[in-house]
Amino acid sequence: MYLLSERARELIAAEERYGAHNYAPLDLVVERAQGVWLWDVGGRRYLDCVSAYSALNQGHCHPQIHAALVEQAQKVTLTSRAMRNDRLPGFLETLTRLTGYDKALPMNTGVEAVETAIKLARRWAYDVKRVPEDRAEIIVFSDNFHGRTLAAVSASTTAEYRYGFGPFVPGFVAVPFGDADALERAITPNTCAILIEPIQGEGGVNVPPEGYIKRAWALCREHDVLFIADEIQTGLGRTGDLFACDYDAVRPDVLVVGKALGGGFYPVSAILANDGLMRLFEPGSHGSTFGGNPLASAVAQAALDVVVSENLPARSRYAGARLMRGIRALSSPLITEVRGRGLLVGIALTVPAKRLSDALLERGVAAKDCREYVLRVAPPLVIDDEATAYFLEHFADAVGELAAHS
Repeated sequence: MYLLSERARELIAAEERYGAHNYAPLDLVVERAQGVWLWDVGGRRYLDCVSAYSALNQGHCHPQIHAALVEQAQKVTLTSRAMRNDRLPGFLETLTRLTGYDKALPMNTGVEAVETAIKLARRWAYDVKRVPEDRAEIIVFSDNFHGRTLAAVSASTTAEYRYGFGPFVPGFVAVPFGDADALERAITPNTCAILIEPIQGEGGVNVPPEGYIKRAWALCREHDVLFIADEIQTGLGRTGDLFACDYDAVRPDVLVVGKALGGGFYPVSAILANDGLMRLFEPGSHGSTFGGNPLASAVAQAALDVVVSENLPARSRYAGARLMRGIRALSSPLITEVRGRGLLVGIALTVPAKRLSDALLERGVAAKDCREYVLRVAPPLVIDDEATAYFLEHFADAVGELAAHS
């Protein structure tokens, strides 16, 4: 059994007493962190295999990003977009040059960027494609996860995300993820975009069939439909390429980024597109008080510099291959599939994933279930061979114990 310290029990009780119960977190009360490691309030060390859902690709408390944060916080943190600031231009230039798009529109959280992409697609539908007013449709995919706002849950097919929140935002059409023929059948003259995660993280680390993303992109070209890629969790090196769409050599019309864009220090997100799309936004049509603020811009620029200078996509590709190879080598009867790309790994099980998550926590590894029978393993991309070996040793021990009692 995982034993909590008295201090941890006190903190958990206070959180449960004063906070809404909209999460079921691991009972790990983190006090400090560095790189791939966490320490709880009792001083015990854990390997972080959650990475704040890919917000920590660069690792915890990266010194270069920390320095940028502190330096900027001593100057100016917020102006709002009612005036200009000296940090936003450099951030926008870095982001657009790295991704190859003409323009970026910065926001804060990932779901805000998703909402921004939805609004841009709808405006394009009416102003450019000439879809009849209020008839624009966006195709989404089963088991998607684009966030928790009303529009995002309206696009979801997961019952627990939707229960009790209707009436829902219209204009979303859901098709099975990975079924290109179903996607083609769903396209109509009113279809303005598809909104897709190249690999579904929260849905169970679902990797589409080979060639599916490229076929979806080709269907968009054929039918005059925008291809919107939600790379909030898969982007900035997580899957072994800078973006998961790079694996298929696909360039989205609208790229949605977030999480690791803030380097684990500050919420930063953005959408990227070329001039022909981005000029559809005009003053008053969209905005955010905090979006593009000087503190966020300084942090995000440093976060991007780390992704490039430390070659995090290649490190993810190497460590992910080693991790998956080690898990598959166990040949455990509890494991039915190991899937993923880079350091976004899903382990499908014959027992509830929470049981394995709890067993790992006892052994100093923090990993979380993303579906009832799927454990997601996604450590920071800075993980080294020693930490990878640590994971594999304790994972084998946890799986072995569960198998012995199953």
